[in-house]
Amino acid sequence: MKQKIKNMDRGILLMLLASLSFAFMGGFAKVLSQAIPPIEVTFFRNIAGVLLVGATVWSHPFAHKGGRPFLLLFRGTMGFLALLAYFYIMAYIPLGEAVTYNKTSPIFVAIFAYLFLGEKLPKSALLAIFVGFAGILLVAQPDGFSFSKYDLLGIFSGIGAALAYTSIRELRSYYDTRAIVLSFMGIGTIGPIVLMAVAPYVEAPELDFLFAEFKMPIGSEWGLVLGVGIFATVSQLLMTKAYELTKAGIVGTISYSNIIFAVIIGVMLGDPIPDIWTVLGIILIISAGLLVSLPKSK
Repeated sequence: MKQKIKNMDRGILLMLLASLSFAFMGGFAKVLSQAIPPIEVTFFRNIAGVLLVGATVWSHPFAHKGGRPFLLLFRGTMGFLALLAYFYIMAYIPLGEAVTYNKTSPIFVAIFAYLFLGEKLPKSALLAIFVGFAGILLVAQPDGFSFSKYDLLGIFSGIGAALAYTSIRELRSYYDTRAIVLSFMGIGTIGPIVLMAVAPYVEAPELDFLFAEFKMPIGSEWGLVLGVGIFATVSQLLMTKAYELTKAGIVGTISYSNIIFAVIIGVMLGDPIPDIWTVLGIILIISAGLLVSLPKSK
């Protein structure tokens, strides 16, 4: 019993550190996205992961049966697009709001797991969906029924991440975990290269989040690139270890501290202090996430 409590305490501490590291990654990405195109930030974020995971595959090849290549491609594509939307909105809206949109993914996972995997929707999940959407409306504060481009992309970052996470539940029965990770990072590396290559021939200002020409980082921008890579990797390692030590529901609950850290870091970078409606929206979204996560911790 004492060992279980000790592991739980370590898991909570590691998740708090992972959330802090992820918020720092967001801070570096926010500053970097104002200097180079967000799609380029996405490229640098993923190429480091490809090299790291690729090295482990080189030394220890995959050992899986496979058989779901299109679902694997879907997982990678959704993950890439969600991350791209996430990095893009960081440059235009407060960091805390961008992270909050991304953290709506558990709400959408509950919906997609019900629609595509036949999982049950308990009453707590139904309440979470209602509370979560109310929170989204308060954070977005749409003009009538008109959401801004950044709010729509923020909501998509949560939906895209949820589709990617939901597909993992099916893929893990067929593929090595590293293959699933590489499907995301590989597409997240190749996709930006293709989109940046065709950008000079595309005239669509409203699609600037997809098409932008490559801009070579200079001076301190390389430090920001390194910061994004380091903190992203550290947060992934800490989060993975936290899930190994503690129940998923508990770790998932602690992960919402990421929003608080992101708000603080964003304000330090010049973001306005959230107004009362935004704060209430963030609280509702966190509450919705807890309603989804807590039953899993029992």
